[in-house]
Amino acid sequence: MNDTLKTGKTRWTPYQIAYHFVWIPKYRRKILVGEVETACKSLIAECCDQHGFRLLALETDIDHVHCFVSAPPRWSPATIVGLLKGYTSRKLRERFPKIEHLCGREQLWTQAYYVGTAGAVSAEVIRRYITECQGK
Repeated sequence: MNDTLKTGKTRWTPYQIAYHFVWIPKYRRKILVGEVETACKSLIAECCDQHGFRLLALETDIDHVHCFVSAPPRWSPATIVGLLKGYTSRKLRERFPKIEHLCGREQLWTQAYYVGTAGAVSAEVIRRYITECQGK
């Protein structure tokens, strides 16, 4: 994990974008313990590597995941969290069949999630910059 928010660069766009995601297992089951927790963290890192996301921080509690990821601007937050949740759900259910009995056959995670954004400067700094640059 890379714990700093650095400027990334695509062919045409430098960026500093990071998303804080939180999601939970269906029925808020307390499944993220032991080998399941370890495998979940490993799979999230693997998924980030596969898609070129930078994993900045990752923690789980027994019933939820906190993931802090930087990604190029072409990736929407909904797409990123969909990839992370889909990949981990599929792989964890394959590896740990007991999860199906707790959370159901089709999905491991609820459809809901939280997303917040972070960047190198605060909203107030941007607001002030835009206001002060008017007419110059």
